[in-house]
Amino acid sequence: MSNAGVLPQPASPVTFWQSTNGKKIVMAVTGCIMFLFVTGHMLGNLQIYDGPARLNAYGHLLHSLGEILWIIRGVMALTIILHFTATIQLALATNRARPVGYSRKESINSSYASRTMYWSGPIVLAFVIFHLLHFTVGAIHPHAQFVEGDVYGNVVAGFQVWYVSVWYIIAVSLLGLHLSHGISSMFQSVGLAHPRISPLLKFAANAIAAVIVLGYISIPISVLLGIVK
Repeated sequence: MSNAGVLPQPASPVTFWQSTNGKKIVMAVTGCIMFLFVTGHMLGNLQIYDGPARLNAYGHLLHSLGEILWIIRGVMALTIILHFTATIQLALATNRARPVGYSRKESINSSYASRTMYWSGPIVLAFVIFHLLHFTVGAIHPHAQFVEGDVYGNVVAGFQVWYVSVWYIIAVSLLGLHLSHGISSMFQSVGLAHPRISPLLKFAANAIAAVIVLGYISIPISVLLGIVK
């Protein structure tokens, strides 16, 4: 019997996930979602420079979303899990494909960001968990009492603890490395890689990551310097 005219059956979700291309697509899509969230979250946090009333109103608006906020949190949690699971599995697959270690490891064609992609991911994930326990739940709030609804006060009190601010700055900097490589890879994935524009796109990826990092770390630095108090 001829198979002419028979449409190919779409791959099942399991088959799609098990394929290398499937994991790369999952990484790309979840990476875009995380980038949008990180950017939006940064813009919201920067309202701290407008004073307590503005930032607390922003926090109240988020909490007023009720179940919608928990849905967003659930989607983000699933997004983070899928992103880092795909990252780790692709790294393990790459290592299995090269069972014999290099006598001399060269990193000519890879950036520092790409070489730290696999271990910076889990560190950033640990930071996200700590950050939620610190500012959202209030379960970890050293040297100060967590006040429900007082977002401004909680942020200032939290970042006045120097080691909390240092941990925050380090984790966000690692996030910046993760973003710079991820954005650059995204440009390549959509077919923008070309010898003429690749350096410009790499610069754009680094610039975007730098702006996000500076936006985030400006807050603990401003608190430590007494600019925000």
